[in-house]
Amino acid sequence: MQQKGAIQIIEWEDLDKRKFYSLGVFMTLTTRATVYPASLIRTRLQVQKGKALYSGTFDAFCKILRVEGVWGLYRGFMVNTFTLVAGQAYITTYELVRKYVSQYSPSNTVKSVVAGGAASLVAQTITVPIDVVSQHLMVQGQGEHLTRFKAKPKMMLAATKRRPTFGQTRDITVQILSADGFRGFYRGYIASLLTYIPNSALWWPFYHFYAEQLSLLAPNECPHLLLQAVAGPMAAATASTITNPMDVVRARVQVGGRSSVIETFKQLMAEEGVWGLTKGLSARIVSSTPTSVLIVVGYETLKRLSLRAELIESRHW
Repeated sequence: MQQKGAIQIIEWEDLDKRKFYSLGVFMTLTTRATVYPASLIRTRLQVQKGKALYSGTFDAFCKILRVEGVWGLYRGFMVNTFTLVAGQAYITTYELVRKYVSQYSPSNTVKSVVAGGAASLVAQTITVPIDVVSQHLMVQGQGEHLTRFKAKPKMMLAATKRRPTFGQTRDITVQILSADGFRGFYRGYIASLLTYIPNSALWWPFYHFYAEQLSLLAPNECPHLLLQAVAGPMAAATASTITNPMDVVRARVQVGGRSSVIETFKQLMAEEGVWGLTKGLSARIVSSTPTSVLIVVGYETLKRLSLRAELIESRHW
């Protein structure tokens, strides 16, 4: 176990892997369910032109809730749960790469940057096809004019005796395959890598940095977990602000059917100027704040609960 300032970092070799994975699936699912509405709002804000449909995050929330109900905030959620696999791949890659890099550098920042970027590369390779489908489902309803693909009305799906969510998922999947082939499921893959690899590579070192700084300012009796819970959202807000321009481009490439990241960026700048690069930023920060708190509290608690039996008595926080 390393110590960074006053914050202890539980490393891969300290963990009981069986506990780690079984508890990790529950933690990931809970986190995604909590922040999904904000992710849906962010996607709709990013793909709309100007303020044609929503004027901002709160306006979008109110309109979706009023017109589409609570379930409108969870369009595409069921298919998105398949990213649980990506979540497990992410944390495994992060911990293993971190352990590998430690052989060459003792720097926590270096280990966090390299491991965070590598973990995002692996996770996005699994996640992008799921994201492509779920994002097309996200913009159905009020935002269906923003996508090339339209899901069948629920009345038609009900006649097939299928659950509407999975019926619409199948409908969108077939349309993507028919229009773009298998490559259609990896539309925006490069844009996703350019967004999420830097975001992940930035989040971890900023998280450890903020946690260290807070530990120096806080009283000695202040719980480490509380400091980490504050550091997580601070790191998320920092990383989200830096990477949001690429996130806007990614959403437009995947939902709008564009193929060029550069051309999409140029079009966005021409139509909406530099402010277009901030679209969905508030929704992204809103979603990343509880996400970061849940991830930090959940992940650090998960690691503590997953400590190998022989280490439990020797670890104190």
